[in-house]
Amino acid sequence: MKILVTGGAGYIGSTVCSALEDAGHEPIVIDSLVTGNRDYVRDRAFYHSDIADEQTLKTVMDDHPDIQAVIHCAALIIVPESGQRPYEYYRENVSKSIELFHFLTENGLNRIVFSSTAALYKGGDGSMVTESSTLEPNSPYARTKLSVEMALQDYCNAYNLRAISLRYFNPIGADPKMRSGPHGGNPTHILGRLISVSNGDEPIFQVTGTRWPTRDGTGIRDYIHVWDLAEAHVRAVEKFEAVTSNERPYLAINLGTGKGVTVLEFIRAFEEVLGDDIPQIDSDPRAGDSAGAYASGELANELLGWLPRMSLEQGLADAIKWSQKLP
Repeated sequence: MKILVTGGAGYIGSTVCSALEDAGHEPIVIDSLVTGNRDYVRDRAFYHSDIADEQTLKTVMDDHPDIQAVIHCAALIIVPESGQRPYEYYRENVSKSIELFHFLTENGLNRIVFSSTAALYKGGDGSMVTESSTLEPNSPYARTKLSVEMALQDYCNAYNLRAISLRYFNPIGADPKMRSGPHGGNPTHILGRLISVSNGDEPIFQVTGTRWPTRDGTGIRDYIHVWDLAEAHVRAVEKFEAVTSNERPYLAINLGTGKGVTVLEFIRAFEEVLGDDIPQIDSDPRAGDSAGAYASGELANELLGWLPRMSLEQGLADAIKWSQKLP
């Protein structure tokens, strides 16, 4: 089937497109390229445009009237930056999403899979969270994602719309076939920072926070291979009619491995895969940091038949291999 993928030139979106193609589907990409990479689009049908541009959306529908669903990945995603630029984050992530949803409902495209985030959950003691755990986003980025989820629920209740929000934890790695991976300088996430240190771009890795209520005092996260994440989006599209209904038009589903990994454990795994030591120093937590959490994946398995297949070590190896391809 044909699937419209917003943000299909980004890290997550382009990997989702590859997973769709590998499963026999045809992705149609719309991306402003503000943060996306044109090379990641490859030879797919591509519309270089803002997702809220009505004329472009009309052109997409005229060119591809057989589009059956939308996977909405387009967003600004850098947590520290969101605190410095909340206007841009609410405009790009919330306002433009609402305009997109309005167009879709007005034009009869009523299946949406939304790339959400596990950053919605209340920062806790490093324990497991389920879809019913308390929501308490602690950054403008996370609050924009919750705002979009709330808008989607309201749209589903008011209009002939159905939606699945995939709340994913921390994606790592690259497409195992090396078609796409993380891009952009000045990484803020742990794996990008470790790669920067290993490449000599940064002198030392800062362990931000060592007094959290976890087994070694460092933050705990659930790291999911980006390919597993992409395949979950494919499953959501393929299972859409089976798991949504008029009585249940909206679903939120966690995507994670069900295994929490601390910062120190992550560093040790990275060093083992790399075959070298990483210089590190302890420092204070960053604004918005928490002890973290990891996912219960029971609902994803039950509804989508999805389970993660790729190990932490595979994600690290793929990320290192991808970084060596970059100029």
